[in-house]
Amino acid sequence: MTGTGGRPAQAGRRPGTARERLLAAASSLFYADGVAATGIDTITAEAGVAKMSLYNNFSSKADLVRAYLDARHEEWLGLYRRRLEEARGGRDGVLAVFDAYADHAAFAYEHGFRGCGLLNAAAELPAGDEGRAVVRRHKEEVESLLAGHLEELLPGQPQEVRAMAEHLAFLLEGAMARAGLEGAGTRLAHARTMAADLVDQL
Repeated sequence: MTGTGGRPAQAGRRPGTARERLLAAASSLFYADGVAATGIDTITAEAGVAKMSLYNNFSSKADLVRAYLDARHEEWLGLYRRRLEEARGGRDGVLAVFDAYADHAAFAYEHGFRGCGLLNAAAELPAGDEGRAVVRRHKEEVESLLAGHLEELLPGQPQEVRAMAEHLAFLLEGAMARAGLEGAGTRLAHARTMAADLVDQL
């Protein structure tokens, strides 16, 4: 399985428009090597396009970084929606969120799984950077999705829903951080089991 973090074997031969090739190259390089360590020349060479093509499609490297973060958010939503198609009720909905993160960890990354690409990028960006706001909104949306599923299990209990959604979000983020350090999705599988146990106790 490959995604925006997976890196094709033949650089510079991606199909699609120049913008699509640039974003695919940037996504691969930003995830593997980091935002700061990845220069414009490296991205254009990887994409197989002229440097001017980058500035014809993105106003700056910062603009490209934001496009990368938006793309990763949309990619995760796609994984979640596919999992949600199989869900039956609130419990399955909660677990669909965890499964989507596990699917992300299962991508074929050229240099291995390094955890959440959004958080990795945010750690490199200065306070107040618009890219950090993109990441924050993603994490808030994930917690909101968890809360929505929990409302089915705890109707009329908004405080309990918010508390449990935060608890599960922390569990998920902690598992993702450990999985990134270990380069495997084992911790995410453990977190899913813990989440199922917590939900079953509601």
